[in-house]
Amino acid sequence: MDWLDAARRLRDARVPAVIVTLAMVRGHAPRNGGAKMVVAPDEVFETIGGGNLEATAVARARAMLASGTAEPELLTLTLSDKEITEYGVQCCGGEVTLMLEPVRVVPSVAVFGMGHVGLELARILARQHLDLHLVDSRESMLDPSRLGGDGVPGPLSDSVAHIQVHHAPVPEAVLREVPPGTHVLVMTHDHAEDLAVVDQALRTEGIASIGLIGSRSKWARFRARLTDAGHGDDALARVTTPIGLPEVAGKQPATIAVSVAARLLQLIEEAAPAAPRPTGA
Repeated sequence: MDWLDAARRLRDARVPAVIVTLAMVRGHAPRNGGAKMVVAPDEVFETIGGGNLEATAVARARAMLASGTAEPELLTLTLSDKEITEYGVQCCGGEVTLMLEPVRVVPSVAVFGMGHVGLELARILARQHLDLHLVDSRESMLDPSRLGGDGVPGPLSDSVAHIQVHHAPVPEAVLREVPPGTHVLVMTHDHAEDLAVVDQALRTEGIASIGLIGSRSKWARFRARLTDAGHGDDALARVTTPIGLPEVAGKQPATIAVSVAARLLQLIEEAAPAAPRPTGA
């Protein structure tokens, strides 16, 4: 598999990776400038020449994955019999500069409820590089004439995010379709729907965060119902309500949406995937 196909496959599988490029070669090296490989937590695709050069690059790439960094790095190595490293000697006689570019997992967000706040929130989140799932049990809330996109004017017509629209009479069923690591925001028009989505989100493995719109009295009622449904205190602590930044006051839909989006972006950064350090690397 070539490096481009590998990068696409890993991106689709939501696996972080580092693209390593032989950016500059001075003298002799195992590969010419421009050679690439892709380093994932447990796999390596293509080669930049093997030996000490490649082993050093793989080790550095996996350290970057483990730290979750998003910043590219340059790494210069001398291929000389006088340069002894952890991975041995490689005496081609040249010097190479590698560029290591992290490819982080695209965050996934699911907004349940496309009413006034949901639409304003989608408008903001659509300008981010996200997988954005918009869910509603009411088909009219998801009509292209209301949302825009795909050549139709509207709030989402200039979207950067990859948007998937889900008309779901049973909204919580969509939780089976979203990828692991999805942040769930619950703001439907119906408290019964809200409760069902929160209940199922707590039962769904791999959900990154759960935010619920509403008052403290609403949460008190929900908490009692969720406790009766078998959820313990540790599970209930995963639900954040009210959602958003407390410093951003106001009850207008656009104001609430700004507050929720700001807090969500904080959570995404805090939860940026960091690959586990592979054993034996």
